[in-house]
Amino acid sequence: MVLLAATAPGIARAERGAGGAWRVEHLRPDLRVQALTLDPGDRGTVWAGVRDGGAWRSRDRGRTWAPAGLAGVSVKALAVDPGDPDVVVAGIKPAGVWRTEDGGASWRELVGFRAVRRWWWWSPADPPGLVPYVSGIGIAPGDPEVLVAGIEFGGVLRSEDGGRSWSGHRRAADRDCHDLRFHARDGAWVYEAGGGGPAVSRDGGRSWRHPLRGLAGRYTMACAADPARPEVWYVSAAPLLDWRAPWRMPLAHADGHARAGIYRASEGGRWERLTGGLPQPLDHMPYALVTHPERPGEVVAGLAHGQVWHSGDHGDSWRRLPIDLGGVRRALLWA
Repeated sequence: MVLLAATAPGIARAERGAGGAWRVEHLRPDLRVQALTLDPGDRGTVWAGVRDGGAWRSRDRGRTWAPAGLAGVSVKALAVDPGDPDVVVAGIKPAGVWRTEDGGASWRELVGFRAVRRWWWWSPADPPGLVPYVSGIGIAPGDPEVLVAGIEFGGVLRSEDGGRSWSGHRRAADRDCHDLRFHARDGAWVYEAGGGGPAVSRDGGRSWRHPLRGLAGRYTMACAADPARPEVWYVSAAPLLDWRAPWRMPLAHADGHARAGIYRASEGGRWERLTGGLPQPLDHMPYALVTHPERPGEVVAGLAHGQVWHSGDHGDSWRRLPIDLGGVRRALLWA
């Protein structure tokens, strides 16, 4: 097992050897890594998005890294086409989408994305004050022409022509997107974790539902889905604010005070808080949830302060892995 986490700056790499012992390395402290994604066809190839540093790539499960274009650009999200490893899309700050079809040798901006101006209270061409950015992006397995992109404090948009043109915000998706992903195998399912709660689509991102029943907090940060059962999915959630507290930020970002939990939904039912060994509540936010496409039932959670928890039974029971990644900030991969 190899786990990679964006620790901002740098990447933490944890590998379990044949004897069960773990080795943790902290790599590339010179890079402010903001996103990590795997090549679905070759899990040894990993892409990273770097603040003001463009796209980077590793071909050896995160041991070594090399630049792969977009130098000087702040890359916040990445996705690799499941059917063609040379096709990669990148979501950037300020909000925009770029695409390569030659593995990063050259990139072009999908200018149709910036042309969409039906987004809430700002224009992507001239954002006032705050600088919106693409926080999640995905390419549909089985149909590479279908893309979804989520903007933090913006909306969720969809393209049916490979990114040349885009819809406006999809109704009932959450406008404050934190995490967005297609199911690993079934392109009909798309999942979102947002600041106003989770959302799910069962038609490739055309229409969405915003299920909230059972959540103790609506501020969700991460989502993941079981590889064999797309109706089983997970989110991490925390209350938005506690006005009695001295801080004025979402509790998810108040390390030591997050009051967070991990939840599971299945068959369209209400959310179920997962306990089974997890601390209740979690004082540090699970910024990342990840499943493995070849291991149904397994899910891994990476917490803000570096702990990693693993379940092998769809979240019914959990154990803490004997590693400390030093911090998990928005991205964790199981390579």
